[in-house]
Order: sequence, then C-alpha cells, then structure tokens
Amino acid sequence: MSILQGMADSPRFQQGELSGDNTLKIIKDKFSLVNNVTEVDGLFIIDKDNILTNQVVSKGQRSFININMSFRDYIGETRNTLKPVFSDGFTGIDGTFRIALTVPIVNSNSGKYLGMVGVTIPTESFFSLYGNIHDINSQFLVIYDKKGTLLAVGADKSLLAKNFFEDDVQTFINHNPILINLTQNLLKGNPGHAIYDYGRGERITTTYPVFINNHPSYFIQIVTPTDTIYSEINNVLFGEKLQMFTLIVGTIAAITTLIMFLIKWNIVLNDEVKKRTKDLRESNRQLTLSNEEIALANEELKVHDKMQKDFINVASHEIKTPIQAILTFSQLLQRYPERQKEFTPAISRNSLRLQKLSNDILDVAKIESKSLKLNKEIFDLNEVISNIVEDYKTIIIKENYRVKLYFKPHKEILLVEADKERVAGVISNLLSNAIKFTKDGEIFVSIEKRNNNNNNNNNNSYALVTVRDTGTGIDSEVLPKIFSKFITKSFEGLGLGLYISKNIVEAHGGKIWAENDNNNKDGSIGAIFYFTLPLINMTSNNKIDK
Repeated sequence: MSILQGMADSPRFQQGELSGDNTLKIIKDKFSLVNNVTEVDGLFIIDKDNILTNQVVSKGQRSFININMSFRDYIGETRNTLKPVFSDGFTGIDGTFRIALTVPIVNSNSGKYLGMVGVTIPTESFFSLYGNIHDINSQFLVIYDKKGTLLAVGADKSLLAKNFFEDDVQTFINHNPILINLTQNLLKGNPGHAIYDYGRGERITTTYPVFINNHPSYFIQIVTPTDTIYSEINNVLFGEKLQMFTLIVGTIAAITTLIMFLIKWNIVLNDEVKKRTKDLRESNRQLTLSNEEIALANEELKVHDKMQKDFINVASHEIKTPIQAILTFSQLLQRYPERQKEFTPAISRNSLRLQKLSNDILDVAKIESKSLKLNKEIFDLNEVISNIVEDYKTIIIKENYRVKLYFKPHKEILLVEADKERVAGVISNLLSNAIKFTKDGEIFVSIEKRNNNNNNNNNNSYALVTVRDTGTGIDSEVLPKIFSKFITKSFEGLGLGLYISKNIVEAHGGKIWAENDNNNKDGSIGAIFYFTLPLINMTSNNKIDK
C-alpha cells in the first residue's frame, strides 16, 4: 500500500498522465518492487472513467487494456470513499481466485479524483505465506472476506471461493452449530474461540478479524487438531519426568559420596586422636615432664578433640540443611511436575552448596596430608581478577544485594606462574566473605606491584591483592586465628575457606593476612584482606614464551 500510495502521489500521476510508454515503464519498475514485498500477479492503472489504461502482469498472464472495470465492486468503493480498499475475493477471467488492493489518485491541490492504481493478489499463494492452508491434519488457516467467502481454506480445495453459508460448505462441516456460531460472530468483527468436532476429529479454533483503516476487512480462523496438542504435551511431560529422574539420581549419588567421605574422615580424625594419645602416654613413660608441659599437652588434646566434635556438629548441620531442601523439593517436584521451573533452581542451588562443602573438605584433607597439587600456568593476574569481579557484579545484581563492588587493576600486565583455578578460588572466597558481611555498603578490590628490598629488579617483584569492605569488620576474638580451621562467626559454612586460601597462597610462595579498617568515612569498621603472589621475571623471554 505504501508503494501504491507513492505512485499515486508522484508528479506524473498527479498531473493525470495515466497512460503511455513512460507510465508503463514506471509501473513495470514498481511491479518488480512490489513483488519483492509479496507476490502479486498484476499491477494496473484505471482512469477517472473506470477504464483500464495500463497494466503489467506476471509471466503467463493475459494483459487487458481499455476495458471498463465498473463491474468490479472495489472500483466503485475506491472512487466513492477516496481511500485505499482491500477488496473481497473475486474470480478472474483465467479462473484464479484473487483479492485486490487499490489506492485512489487524487490531485493534492484541487482534490479532484483522477483515477486509481492497484494490484491483484492470488489468495492461495498470498495467505500460504502466513501458515498452512492445505493440510487439515495439522494446524491450518481459514480466511474469509467481508461477505463470508472463503479466500483460503485448509480443507477441501473445491470450497475455495464458496460462501461459508452455502450448502456445499455447510454439508462439509455437517452443519455444526458451534462452528456456525463462531463464524457468525467472527464476521461481525468479534474475536473468539471454540472446540468442536464436525466428523473429522476434534479441533480447537481461534478467530480474529483483520482491521484495515479501522474496519474489519478479512477474517482469520486458526484451526488446530487437538490430538497434535495432546501429543506435544505428552512429549514435554515425558522430557520433564526424565530430567527430574536424572536430577534426583545425580543428587542421591552426590549425597552418598559426601556421607562416605565424612565417615572416612571421621575415622581418620579418631585415629589421629588415638595416635596423639598414645604418643603422649609414651612420652610420659620415657620422660618426666614438668606439670606445665603436661597441662599444655592435655590442653592441646582437648582443643583437638573439641575441634573434632565442633566439626562433626557443624558439618552435620551444614549437610543436613541442603539435603533436606533437596529431598523436600524433589518430593514436591514429583507431586507437581508442572512447577518444575519453581522447584528445580532450589534443588540446583542446594546441590551446588553440597558440592562446595565436599570440595572444601577434600581440599583440607589434601592440605593436611600434604598431597595438594598445583597445576601451574602463566597468566595475567589482572585479567583473572577482573573476570571474577564481573561475575560477582552479576551475582550482586541478580540477588538484589545492596552492595557496590569496585575494581582497580594495575596499569601493567602482571604475569604469575600459578594454579589459575585455585588462585581464582582464593579471590572468590574473599569476595564471597566480603559480600556476606557487608549488608549495605561498598567493596574495593585492587592490585599493586611491589618490589622487595626497595629495588626494581623483577626477580624480587610481587603482586599485592587487596579486598577491602565497609561491612561489620572482624570480631576481635576471631581476628588472631581467622585463618585456622572451623573459625567462623557466620550462621553458614564450615569455616574452612580462609584456612584453604592461606595454604594455597603459601604454596605459591605468597602471604595472606587480614586487619580491621578504622579509616572509613562513614564510621564503619570494615575488614581488609591482603595476599601476595610472586611475579614472573619480565626480562626472561623464554619463560614468557613457554
């Protein structure tokens, strides 16, 4: 319609030049342009006397010139309304069923009607662009014009160009009252839907009028055999059941592995207590210790025993919480599979929590057995920390934390040879703790390059990573032993994160320490954690290349 309106407003057509070779050249160009938008089989010009003055048609079609077109209803409608018209269906001389789109040519200065420009569109090829119009065993379209004539029909092709209320169509639908009522309301301009069966299987049909210039011009029915819907629903339900079963099996396997590991570690702890008790008794038999030495040894034994009991209590609590959540949501998921999107995230979240507990326990076991291995590689510490900070910014936004996270990288590339995954774990642990204890405030992460012995020799250079927050600070009882096992003032976690981080940093030849920050402008205490890692000698090209 935009292309036709542009032709109607062109200077040549505004002056009434609706015939001749120059006009024919214009409509040939426009015919190609229109066919780039949608398939039409004819573009024509009609003068003020309703005479067809020029026409371009598709290959194989006949062209008619100097014919009076008054017999077509859309010609008179266009002339009377002086508005674009989308016609009812009509059968051409060649037997093809079509609709027409016409735009009046009206002189913009005088308002005088000069003629019209229009296109003819085969209904079947046009409406097939928007959906299936032939196969009634799947979802298909049925299109009507304002008179109720079928412009496209997904049933018997012989019904094309027939009126819905004719005997042939009514016989085909067995005079089904539901479909008749639905179609009558549609032709009145009212959308609707219904389920019915006129002898060819149950169908659900949705109807809607197509409004053009604020008036309904065409009317659409989308007809769907209900058995195709039920089939898709069954496939979805089967997939959800299979996914739920896989999730439950995986969760049970993870829980079983964790329980077995805890039992084994408890045995190891018991053996260690017995060994130390035996060593103490043997020492008492061999040496006469002072009362102070004996008291100190007994105190260490009590502390170790207490640490064992505390660990078992804390571990029991920490493990029971996600296990109970997983079992509860799994049972709910079995009962209400349609609420999978609501329950699955909770199962996944608690499974990840179990996984983290397992990994922490495994790392502590490796550290204490001196079997912690580092997979070292060369990488830029700036880049690794930047990626982790961006990940935590996403988490802060997703979880609606009232925390702002800032990162100040070093201006130079800081290369280290280290276990990238474990260094990333240290940084993630410090950020996670900072977010946990900073309910409403700011967290600052920075990297500096420092030199030992106050010289610029890269052999003595190291990176200093700082994580500072404006949270609650470190409890005075906890601060002296914050990097020990099972030290935590939080209501969650085993208190192993900082112990693991300390051992990882020291395994790389670095140091880690913490302090409270009393210099915040808002008066809050906050905490600062530091750790260092040795930098690679930047002058050693062979090292870098490797």
